[in-house]
Amino acid sequence: MIEESRSIDVTLEPLDEFVVVQPVSDETETRAGLILPASATETAPCRTGIVTAVGSDATGVEAGDKVLYPRDAGYDVRLGGIEVKVLKREDLIARIHD
Repeated sequence: MIEESRSIDVTLEPLDEFVVVQPVSDETETRAGLILPASATETAPCRTGIVTAVGSDATGVEAGDKVLYPRDAGYDVRLGGIEVKVLKREDLIARIHD
């Protein structure tokens, strides 16, 4: 008998000054409509992402904010097939207002 796989609801709650950021795809579109693949922007020193969770000591950002952070900052974590970054609040460079 084959056991059915169950979906596990996993959440990541950052502690203290840490935040969880879900990176936004690096694929971009130019003004002329050309789509640049992520591989063309891999050398960019910064990435953008959406804050999904905020630790109790992290100030100035909240869940849902779009932020800019250094590409090599933080820790890569994979939760339920979704890749996220766990960063210190001090590693965030800016909030982006679209």
